[in-house]
Amino acid sequence: MKKLTYIFLLLPIYGYAADTDINIVLQDHRFQPSEINIPAGKKIKLLIENKDKTPEEFESHSLNREKIMAGNSVTKIYIGPLEPGRYPFFGEFNEATAQGVIVAK
Repeated sequence: MKKLTYIFLLLPIYGYAADTDINIVLQDHRFQPSEINIPAGKKIKLLIENKDKTPEEFESHSLNREKIMAGNSVTKIYIGPLEPGRYPFFGEFNEATAQGVIVAK
């Protein structure tokens, strides 16, 4: 009976697990890569390494995500599952250069 209880306690955690990890680097106020292709219908974990000394704010209206990233840090952002399409994102503090798009196919 105890084992069954532990399994049920872990089920909510499983529901948030990502199918795929995607690494993105923010350096010199630019996302690299700036275009990311992912499979549609899958949960994704974005691992964004901010190599700049200054903070940045990851923002995407189409993904409904907004998160401050400290300088010299790694930030996790979960997205999906997504329908096929293009989902732009940007760095709000350096919007002219910090641009990117996620393409779900």
